[in-house]
Amino acid sequence: MLKGIDPLLNGDLLKILDEMGHGDQLLLADRNYPAFSAGRPVVRLGECGTLRALDAILSVFPLDAFVEHPLERMEVKDDPALTTPLQDRVLAVAAAGHPADLEYGVVPRHDFYRRAQSAYAIVHTLESEPYSCFILHKGVVFPPGMAEDGS
Repeated sequence: MLKGIDPLLNGDLLKILDEMGHGDQLLLADRNYPAFSAGRPVVRLGECGTLRALDAILSVFPLDAFVEHPLERMEVKDDPALTTPLQDRVLAVAAAGHPADLEYGVVPRHDFYRRAQSAYAIVHTLESEPYSCFILHKGVVFPPGMAEDGS
């Protein structure tokens, strides 16, 4: 156990998050997502939902402030305007800690599966709400006193 680190962040996940560099992508996937078929490292979080996992991850993982959509979601029913209640809550949680306005990038379901093959890793939850799959773009950890926009 580490002081100040969310206990959900096990050693495997902390190692992956630490090794990721600026611009690398992390998938946060629900229980129905075929996580192992992408051929990327998978960390299973067991009896954990998306919001709990996201909260833990974002406690140590900065979203990229230099790209338009550092948080992307899987498109719902082939309609980019449609969201689920969980997707709305995920955006609110992520936006609360982001230094700029945050809007989703929307990825069609089959494109999302293709994108998974180039992700750094996949965090697999037991979230049961459909379309609860997200891509997080890792940002930069700035030294104390430097603004999050690099100035």
